[in-house]
Amino acid sequence: MSQVSPTRMNLLQRRGQLRLAQKGVDLLKKKRDALVAEFFGLVKESLEARKALVRTAQEAYSALLLASAFETPERVKALALGVPLVEGVEAEVENVWGSKVPKLKASFPEAALSDAPLVLEAQAAFRRYAEALIQVANTETRLRKIGEEIKKTTRRVNALEQVVIPGIRGQIRFIQQVLEQREREDTFRLKRIKGKIEAREAEEGGANPHLEIGVGL
Repeated sequence: MSQVSPTRMNLLQRRGQLRLAQKGVDLLKKKRDALVAEFFGLVKESLEARKALVRTAQEAYSALLLASAFETPERVKALALGVPLVEGVEAEVENVWGSKVPKLKASFPEAALSDAPLVLEAQAAFRRYAEALIQVANTETRLRKIGEEIKKTTRRVNALEQVVIPGIRGQIRFIQQVLEQREREDTFRLKRIKGKIEAREAEEGGANPHLEIGVGL
């Protein structure tokens, strides 16, 4: 408080800061509410993506076992060598409430030609598995980033409500008290001056010149 100069200009500035801080709290709370709503929506999406990942993994390995049983593991491995590698893996960056969130994208090659339909089915099943894996990665990365943003926003709200706003209000009260004390002192001082002036005028006006002349005669 000793660092605050108790002037009317500073009082107006602190009141403006208080209004701005309160407005900031309202905006941050609205942002946090929107983030929480999106977070819970993503939780459901993440659970569905996890279920799809488990299902496609089971389907892919079942298809691989079936192909190995009918075509022999050696033939399956030989046919797998002819499958082109995944190309065009990209990571786009999205802006989610001020946070940079990477989003993976991949271009999968066309199925290799083969006279073994079970191997082709296994290849397609593993492609679906890879797509599900990318979906889980994207969903959970977004979920984690939004969770971090919720924590950050909550910390800002708490800092404003528990530290900044009480501090500004304390400064406003201090300045008001000093100004009110000064006003009382000025009022008391003016009353004393006015009283002295009135007393002096009364003394000067109380002397009757005609009475003094009569007494002398």
